[in-house]
Amino acid sequence: MSLNLPTPAVALAIGAHPDDVEFGCGATLAKWSAAGAVVHHLICTDGSKGSWDATADGAALVVTRQGEQQAAAQALGATGRCVFLGWPDGELDSGLRQRWEVAYWIRKLQPTVVLGHDPWKRYRLHPDHRHAGLLAVEGVVAARDPHFFPEQELAHHRPDALLLFEADRPDHVEDVGGHVDAKLSALHAHSSQLLSTMHIDQTASVREVEQQRQAFDDRVLAALADHGTLEGVAQGEAFKLIADL
Repeated sequence: MSLNLPTPAVALAIGAHPDDVEFGCGATLAKWSAAGAVVHHLICTDGSKGSWDATADGAALVVTRQGEQQAAAQALGATGRCVFLGWPDGELDSGLRQRWEVAYWIRKLQPTVVLGHDPWKRYRLHPDHRHAGLLAVEGVVAARDPHFFPEQELAHHRPDALLLFEADRPDHVEDVGGHVDAKLSALHAHSSQLLSTMHIDQTASVREVEQQRQAFDDRVLAALADHGTLEGVAQGEAFKLIADL
């Protein structure tokens, strides 16, 4: 188990949907942003199915969720770009076209560290998370080698490290003490997900909403405390670290 990478000059977090990055590594990104890192988000899908309301307008939800993602990035202090690949929610594939796009953005943004879903997490239900994780891994491989996608006319780029969140067997922890409020603020910025993801029913009474919001915050804090115990810190985010890229 290792603790704390050096603050990267540039970090690129790759998520399947808006809000996935904040759940997986939001406090780490807030810590690095506060230390001067340029933090970018790359979101693979359009988030158009992220509602339990069967009558919801998918196109409107896409616009809403992009705005929420940008607000969440600001809450983390991120100064980089929010890139939206726009693949249909629930239909993401880890094919060559998608790998081309991820490799392009790795080459263009030149991150020191890439963060993404662990594609090998056991019993993962959502295919977008699995495919987004594969794209992060395979995009790094394609971006680092000059003979992949030469038509991009961008210099190949090899990050120093790849951090995979949601890992079954984490071997690295980032101490995120002092940056938890930023993670919570970023998660709350995804207001379209309050009911479906955070189980906060805004049609309930004010007291019930506050109780539900506190229960969600407590779940996030409990997970950070649990991750922290892996390396003896009060609050942490755990990852599988791949440093030999």
